[in-house]
Amino acid sequence: MFVLNDTRIDPTEIFQRLDRTLNTPSLHRYGIHMSNTATVLATILYLRDHGAGVYPIHPDTPADTARAMARNAGCDILLLDGLKQITLEHAELGEPGVLVQMTSGTTGAAKVTTRTWDEWNADVEHYAAFFTASADMTPVVACPITHSYGLVSGVLVALHRGHEPVILDGLNPKYILRRLREVKNPLLYTSPAMLHTVARFLPNGETLNAAMTSGTILPESWFTLIRARTTHFFQQYGCSETGCITVNQDLQDAYAVGHVLPHLEVSAGSATDPGPVTVRNGTRYADTGDLGSLDNQGMLTFTARADDMINVAGLNVYPQDVERCVMALDGVIDAVAFRIEDPHAGDRVGLIYSASGVNADTVRSHCQAQLAGFQQPTIVEHVATVPRQANGKISRRKVASDFARAPQEEPA
Repeated sequence: MFVLNDTRIDPTEIFQRLDRTLNTPSLHRYGIHMSNTATVLATILYLRDHGAGVYPIHPDTPADTARAMARNAGCDILLLDGLKQITLEHAELGEPGVLVQMTSGTTGAAKVTTRTWDEWNADVEHYAAFFTASADMTPVVACPITHSYGLVSGVLVALHRGHEPVILDGLNPKYILRRLREVKNPLLYTSPAMLHTVARFLPNGETLNAAMTSGTILPESWFTLIRARTTHFFQQYGCSETGCITVNQDLQDAYAVGHVLPHLEVSAGSATDPGPVTVRNGTRYADTGDLGSLDNQGMLTFTARADDMINVAGLNVYPQDVERCVMALDGVIDAVAFRIEDPHAGDRVGLIYSASGVNADTVRSHCQAQLAGFQQPTIVEHVATVPRQANGKISRRKVASDFARAPQEEPA
């Protein structure tokens, strides 16, 4: 049983329709492209229990694109609204019995990755056993269940614990707040951007009971606001290839992504010398593409994406160090440091920032007082709004392509 918006759902009737509709599910890999969230979740649960391959596709994906995505992901059948089946001709059938996910695509094209249901079920057990702070909480999932964050961490862990998860597919912050008030001991799973919006909509004196963030490091101003308005604040970190890697059960530093789950082998650098974050889960190994440090208590701290590091005359500059410095200035709202590639002089540091009443000269003077010489930004540009993606992430590569040029005049 689960709750969709305001309605408690018993999936039995959908299971019975699937019994009548599907022929030997364990021999197939299904793409799921449906608009009804209850049917999507019930179908995923049914196919998991019948050993089928499953690739959930976000309902907003155009029909032709969804068909191509399913075919490229090794699906031979695409399930549509009304449980209509489309045979994907010329598809090269992938291994059944897996959940298909896509890598984030942060540094390149997203790629298909698969893990068996047995692997995902083991992840659910490990996550539930380790994340004790949430054991009695009811997940309220205000993010897509087509992604493993909402589906596995939010929904499947709740069902494993005997809870009835509440799934919200109407992402209006006022509605989310209403449902959170109606649920006993709620834990909100949502995107960083939506969590920030919900926190902003809270009336004075009201706090969120519990919230989970994942997917990107919260900008400092977002983190400060959410931390002040949330009683139990959590963060998790992972990758599609190996599942959830860490959970922070008392988030006090946005970069402290959490303690490593005990069944995993994780390597990283030290606080003074951050290194590549790699993870092994059984026979699966992944280089996350991140740099970070791991302390003696198993706390992983994120430093930067490896591709974002700036090498200035052989010295490493981590964008977050520059951003934290600038964000400490009163009036600065947001800041992003990025690499300026110079084939003659080597990498240099660029900076864009949004602020009220803070000009570029003030930012430069502050950086000169607080940062080492090799960390100094050579371009400092004020912008009305830092161009973050909807989930709060920043593409430093895109920022560099837009701003790695001579600085413009200060806005009036």
